[in-house]
Amino acid sequence: MNFDFSDDQKLLQQTANEYLSEHAPLSVCRAVLESEAAYSETLWKGIAELGWLGTAIPEEYGGAGFGRLELAVLANEIGRSLAPIPFASSAYLACEAILQFGSDAQKRHYLPKLATGEWIGTFAHVEKLGAPGPAAIATKFEGGKLSGTKVPVLDGDVAHFAVVTAKGGAGVVTVLVDLGGDGVERTSVRSVDPSRSMASVRFENAPAQPLGSGDGWAIAQNVLDRAAVLMAFEQLGGAQRAFEITREFCLGRYAFGRPIASFQAIKHRLADLYVEVELARSNAYYGAWALSNESPELNVAACGARASASDAFELAATEMIQLHGGVGYTWEYDCHLFYRRAKLLGLVLGNAHQWREQLIERLPA
Repeated sequence: MNFDFSDDQKLLQQTANEYLSEHAPLSVCRAVLESEAAYSETLWKGIAELGWLGTAIPEEYGGAGFGRLELAVLANEIGRSLAPIPFASSAYLACEAILQFGSDAQKRHYLPKLATGEWIGTFAHVEKLGAPGPAAIATKFEGGKLSGTKVPVLDGDVAHFAVVTAKGGAGVVTVLVDLGGDGVERTSVRSVDPSRSMASVRFENAPAQPLGSGDGWAIAQNVLDRAAVLMAFEQLGGAQRAFEITREFCLGRYAFGRPIASFQAIKHRLADLYVEVELARSNAYYGAWALSNESPELNVAACGARASASDAFELAATEMIQLHGGVGYTWEYDCHLFYRRAKLLGLVLGNAHQWREQLIERLPA
């Protein structure tokens, strides 16, 4: 079994790396963080013109017609650059939900606009802190109307529509809602990483249409599993970049006449971090294989990829601050940008502990 990417996929990754290095240096993330902007509109338009937003969307719906492996390598590079754009909300969550469960009419309505970046989509699922479950959903869908509150919603203040989980009929359902329509009130929520916007979205008899049929909770879990693999690649990219910057700093900083990277204690910490990142990479590759092949193992692979990548990125960001010494805590250095992003991405789909709990539940007896 070959878990490596093909030459074409590696070329795509290299091209994405070069583009983001030029158009999305860390100063772009910092600029959004220090302003009132929700995301970088210039960068969003740029990646839309390159066709990244339609990577996994079939050509008949206006996409590039590639697949999830190509989307994974792009996610990795977006993670490396800390790109301040709503890519995950649209490409991992909204797009995957519609591709997997939307009717042909819904696909023709939403996917072409997602592919061009004209519309931004998101997934509104969480309502309260703690482990999510069907009983935790209080939002109601009845008679084509949606009422309730979802918070936090990633990019909910800039998205044009959302896939929403709600109570309807005998259980949970998933519906599509126009966030610019009647009965929708959105309030920005400040998070640990303001370069990625969050919102509280309140629905009051908002018009909505069902997405998919059958058990809405199973639909939501499938969407989250698919997004977890892609998010793991974004986290992996951030962790790898944080490790590289930290290593270079340790090689260039001198104490007692020698690089601090030559001290045994620093070597051990860098080695432990390297192992954590490579472990996350292995789990992410397994998840990508399961996702691209629609394997029944996806529900297990997604848990491992998500938990491992969350741990790796958080450790990389924490060690980045500590191994930079006193300057690591200052605003001028970029360490806090990685720490903020690691914390936010580690929570938006559920934290690492919740994914480990799901892994235990899903493993065969």
